[in-house]
Amino acid sequence: MHIKKGISALLGIGTLALILVGCGQKQSSKQQVYRTSMDSELSSVDLSKTTALNSFTILNNIDEGLLRLGENSKIEPGIAKSYTESKNGLTYTFNLRNNAKWSNGDPVTAKDFVYSWQRTLDPKTGSQYGYLFSGIHNADKIQNQKASVSSLGIKAEGNYKLVVTLDNKIPFFKLLMGFPVFFPQDAKAVHQYGSAYGTADNKQVYDGPFTLNDWNSTSLTWNLKKNPKYWDKSAVKLDEIKFNVVKDPSTGLNLYQDGKLDDVGLSADQAKQFKNNKDLVTRKQSSCYYLAFNLKKKQFKNIKIRQAISMAVNRPVLTKNIVGGGAIPNQNFVSQGLAVSPKNGTDFTKDTTIPSTMNYNLAKAKQYFKEGLKQEGLKSLSFTLLSGDDYSTKQVTQFLQNALEKLPGLNVSLQSVPAKLVLSRQADQQFQVTLADWFADYSDPITFLNILSSSNPSNISKWSNPQYDSLIKASNGSDAGNPEARWNDMVNAQNVALQQQAIVPLFQSGEVELKNAKVQGIIYNSAGPNFNYKTTYIK
Repeated sequence: MHIKKGISALLGIGTLALILVGCGQKQSSKQQVYRTSMDSELSSVDLSKTTALNSFTILNNIDEGLLRLGENSKIEPGIAKSYTESKNGLTYTFNLRNNAKWSNGDPVTAKDFVYSWQRTLDPKTGSQYGYLFSGIHNADKIQNQKASVSSLGIKAEGNYKLVVTLDNKIPFFKLLMGFPVFFPQDAKAVHQYGSAYGTADNKQVYDGPFTLNDWNSTSLTWNLKKNPKYWDKSAVKLDEIKFNVVKDPSTGLNLYQDGKLDDVGLSADQAKQFKNNKDLVTRKQSSCYYLAFNLKKKQFKNIKIRQAISMAVNRPVLTKNIVGGGAIPNQNFVSQGLAVSPKNGTDFTKDTTIPSTMNYNLAKAKQYFKEGLKQEGLKSLSFTLLSGDDYSTKQVTQFLQNALEKLPGLNVSLQSVPAKLVLSRQADQQFQVTLADWFADYSDPITFLNILSSSNPSNISKWSNPQYDSLIKASNGSDAGNPEARWNDMVNAQNVALQQQAIVPLFQSGEVELKNAKVQGIIYNSAGPNFNYKTTYIK
């Protein structure tokens, strides 16, 4: 999911990326109320502007697009009751249901999708997710301000028929239709609320299973309530989902044990303590946590300095002793288990050539760092590592600080700030080095690889490589209809990024939680908006 999803939630390292609940009394058996937690505030629910993982999870439950993602990312009907695909794979026609309504009573129509997609792509909106539309007719030209938003390949034919035209095949197109960036927006509401749109529960309208309540951008508690105007409301069992921001795992565990939370994410130490508990749940996540350098800073343009930092981190120790939660020391940017080769079924990460600089080697790291400093005319280097302020993130950055300061002449200061401020500073390149993360928006390697392209707004380092850009362009364009050629483009692109130390991949997260067995029907997908609560119920 963009900057990603970023640092808004260090899921699986003792924090929870589920949706949240307010602390309160034990629930009545007569009401279907689910109580959960998040580790950071909800910054925005403007689907054209947000980049945070928790926001996309909320959007996935308060809004709905053409399609929904069910168990194992299975494509299910959403606002579109049916669709057809042309033989050449370049035209999709969606037939919308005529009983879908917004929470303000307005009908959900094809024009709402046209408006939403055009709003996201409009340069005036400032979306960081416009690149996801690449492959849809004229989307790239609009992004480059060489065509008007009205020329985008999406057209409403009446109120309930939507036609989407592509410039080239998009292998994961249907998965995109279940991602919140492609959901509709009610133009009337956007215009009514102006710059405040998406900043509070009463500055938004909803077309999904739930509505957002008691929330603004600084809230530490909020809730979702069953949407009485949702077209499929009979399928929604929960009356309410309560959310509470819990940044400290000890606090979360206490709330769970006191019966005030129905699930809680565990830290590495807590996971060991409860490893034999019958309520323990472990989930894999399609993610990458990494160090990003601000390449506007001269010293970080030196590849040997970047490689030295990479080799100074013992990833297996970091994941086992600090992160926990089922995390693995993935030496790739693309997550393990996300996609397999169309030729032989090999996992994408197994086809990658891992350079030696992705392995822990302190002696070699010291050598490279010394050589890098000399090349830059420096005797020492100091930088500030920017990160989120939740407990688990702080544990990770303290480990990194200790590891990196073993390089003679390197001094690392830590700066921990609220998650939404991290995202803002990363987007504006107001950092020297930052702990960042990316969560897959859909089950395809390009969801990771796209963001290291030179022009991608989520490329927070501003790393640039012509060969890399060429490979990504081919995978999204000329080779889009050739699965094997496209796969090779992506493998080669990742090899270039790793060899050039574009970023320093650290680990792929997991999450371990305690969950009340009475909570049933949660749909979890490791890619895209993780949680779908439409079918959740309390047994």
